[in-house]
Parts: sequence; C-alpha cells; structure tokens
Amino acid sequence: QVQLVESGGGLVQSGGSLRLSCAASGIIFSINTMSWYRQTPGKQRELVAAITTFGYTSYADSVKGRFTISRDNPKNTVYLQMSSLKPEDTAVYYCNSRNANTGREYWGQGTQVTVSS
Repeated sequence: QVQLVESGGGLVQSGGSLRLSCAASGIIFSINTMSWYRQTPGKQRELVAAITTFGYTSYADSVKGRFTISRDNPKNTVYLQMSSLKPEDTAVYYCNSRNANTGREYWGQGTQVTVSS
C-alpha cells in the first residue's frame, strides 16, 4: 500500500518559515520524481517545486529564491523548506510522487499552510 504522509504545515506570520515533510512508503522512493503542489479554493492545483531522481530541482517563479526542495532517499522523505512566506502562499500543500520509469503517480492527503499578514 502506497502512502505519502505530509507534515509540517501550520499557521505562520508573513516573513516566517516552515518546513514541510513528506514520508513515502510502498514505493521505490529513489526512482520517483518528488514534487510539491499547492491548491487554494476555486483554483487549480499548481506545481510549486520538483526534484528528480538525480536531484535536479525546479521551482515555480512565484517561489524561486524563497523555497527549497530536497530529498533524503535513505529516509524516503522529501522536504520543502519555505522562507519569507507571504499571505499568497496560503494553500493546502500536497506531496506527489511520479515513477520515472512508469509514470505512475501518487498523492498525499495534503497539509494546510496559512500565512497571516
């Protein structure tokens, strides 16, 4: 059974920091591209950051220079370090895995991040 379990969300003031974690089980973590998405009510889910099996990273323009994605393969965990948070970063953040060979995807249940002004 595949599980992606996010943690680390919460309420933070504008300018603050949070670190999200996503612990994966039931997949071969090292061959999965791991990504963070976010979604606000009435809007489509958007890609925030991704890290490939080789460790290459990519970011949405809106978070470049403020967010950092990283992975720890032995711990089957991906992180999203978020700094200089803004109210517009408020969303439910979802962890996504995508098998680099098969394209099979899985999603976590999401964690709420709320940034107060």
